[in-house]
Amino acid sequence: MAVAVEEIVRRAGGCAVIDGGFATQLEALGADINDPLWSAACLITKPHLIKEVHMQYLEAGADVIISSSYQATIPGFLARGMLLEEAEGLLRRSIELALEARDEFWKSTLRKSKPVYNRALVAASIGSYGAYLADGSEYSGSYGEDITAEKLKDFHRRRLQVLASAGPDLIAFEAIPNKMEAQALVELLEEENIQVPSWICFSSVDGKNLCSGESFAECLQFLNASDKVIIVGVNCTPPQFIEGIIRELKKQTKKAIAVYPNSGEIWDGRAKRWLPAQCFGHKSFDALAKRWQEAGASLVGGCCRTTPSTIRAVSKVLKGKTSYSATQI
Repeated sequence: MAVAVEEIVRRAGGCAVIDGGFATQLEALGADINDPLWSAACLITKPHLIKEVHMQYLEAGADVIISSSYQATIPGFLARGMLLEEAEGLLRRSIELALEARDEFWKSTLRKSKPVYNRALVAASIGSYGAYLADGSEYSGSYGEDITAEKLKDFHRRRLQVLASAGPDLIAFEAIPNKMEAQALVELLEEENIQVPSWICFSSVDGKNLCSGESFAECLQFLNASDKVIIVGVNCTPPQFIEGIIRELKKQTKKAIAVYPNSGEIWDGRAKRWLPAQCFGHKSFDALAKRWQEAGASLVGGCCRTTPSTIRAVSKVLKGKTSYSATQI
C-alpha cells in the first residue's frame, strides 16, 4: 500500500472506514438527482450540498471520503451545453469540495479537547463507461461490440488527467463491470504515468464473478502486475456476497482489499428504481462489516442506500477504542 493509505489503516486499528452512499444523502438533503449526470448534477446546481454530505460522513467517522465525480464526465457536461474549460473546472471542483470539507473538519477536530478522528484521505471517484451511458450497462458490463479497450481509454483519459492533477490522495475507479475496462484503466495509468495511487473496485451481481460474468481471477492477473493500483475490491454489490468475495480475493492477490457494498436493496437499472432488500440473515450492516474486516478487508464502507448513520455504526464497530485519538497522516 502507499504510505498514506497504509498509515491510515494502521491508525484506524487495522481497517479504515470509507464513506457511504453519496446520491442517497444528497436526496436526503433535498437535492433532485433525477438527471443523466446523477449526483454530479449538484456540482452545477448545489455544490454546497456536496460539501455538506462530505462533512456528514467525516463526522460519522469516515477515514476516506470519495469525491462527487462518479458520473461527472466531460462528454456529459458538454451535452449540457458547457464549454470544455467549464467541464474540466467542474471535475476539479469535485475534488476541491472534498479537500475543503476534509481540511475544515480536521481544523475543527484539532480544536476539541478530546478529538476522535483521523485526518481523512480524499479519493477521486471515476465511474465506469456504463455509468456515463446511464442505460443499465454498468450493471451488466455489456457495452456493445463496437467498444474496444482503446475507445475506453480515450473516454477516460482526459477525466483521469484532470482529476489526478486536482490534488486527491487516491484515485478510486468504482463499480467496474468487466475485464476489458479494468485492463484499459491499468494501461491508461501507465500511459499517463499517473502518480496518485489508485484502487479498482469491481461490481458483482452473483458474488462469484464481475457483472459481465468474467472471473475476479482473470482481472487480478493484470492488476497484480500493476504498481499503480494499490487496492482492489468491490463496491455497488449486495452485502451478502462480500465475505465470500473477500476470501476469494485473498487467495488471488496480496494487495489491500476494499469493500463498500450497497445496503442490500437492488437497483433496477432499466426502471431506474430501488427494489426491496433481499434477505441476508438477521445481521446488521455493521455486524457484517466486522466479519469483512476479519475476512481480510483493509478498507470497509458503504455504497448505494447507505447513510452517515450506517458509516457511524461501521466506524464504531471496526475501530472501538482505537478511534479515540486525533492523528494526522
